[in-house]
Amino acid sequence: MATSWRRSSGSSEPSSITTRWSPAGVTSRTRSNFSLSDLQRMYSNNGSHPAPDGDKQFRDASRQVFQIIEEERMRIARDMHDGPAQSMANLVLQAEILERLLDRNPKQLVTELAEFKNSVRNALEETRQLIFDLRPMTLDDLGLIPTLRKFIKEYGDRYGLSTRFNVVGQERRLPGNMEGVLFRITQEALTNVHKHARAKMAEVTMNLQPTRVTVVVKDDGQGFDVARTEANLHKNKNLGLLSMRERAELEKGALEIRSQPGRGTEVKVEIPLGKR
Repeated sequence: MATSWRRSSGSSEPSSITTRWSPAGVTSRTRSNFSLSDLQRMYSNNGSHPAPDGDKQFRDASRQVFQIIEEERMRIARDMHDGPAQSMANLVLQAEILERLLDRNPKQLVTELAEFKNSVRNALEETRQLIFDLRPMTLDDLGLIPTLRKFIKEYGDRYGLSTRFNVVGQERRLPGNMEGVLFRITQEALTNVHKHARAKMAEVTMNLQPTRVTVVVKDDGQGFDVARTEANLHKNKNLGLLSMRERAELEKGALEIRSQPGRGTEVKVEIPLGKR
């Protein structure tokens, strides 16, 4: 099927399939850098006054923002309850058992203490992972590239995938919120690989140029029909794909997705540097 890549400017290039996500709502992943003023700018003629159709879109998107905030709070509460909170409760029970063994069976106490220490380590790791998912500390301290190196390696180890991370150009810090945006887009793209692609390999390439930065996430998975997914985007509530596109747009960038059933998927985000 002859199709093309379509860019924000409207130009196109030959390729295997076309995707250009149309303005839609935002998702839980946009919580850290999206505001109602951003929405108003998206759905207005000149950044201050709503367009005729933009007013309704703005109200609909605003409702979705508040709904997503509440869903995100529920997700964090659920993750805390099922993860660290449950682990801490188990540690209390184990500590009570250790107290009884101190008088009744000191020899068994040594074995139980070793198990207790492992449980503490697991609880600490769960807590660190939850903190990392909310906001990686290394992103602010060390920057995007070290954070991605760590994340991609741990991602491959956790899900049993072969992973590669390539950096083209001079490594450097990126301005403003751009590092957070690119990290979340990469994170969401790799989450989709794990959940849907049935892939054995995932590769992330970052290209740092003087006027722009590009990140490409590729996998060798089962691929999907981009046109069909786009047509059913709101019906299926595929918030992850919407989230990636909205994040890119907030930084004046563009997101492109190329895929075919049985031929893997490529997600490409390009964001301009300098005055934006």
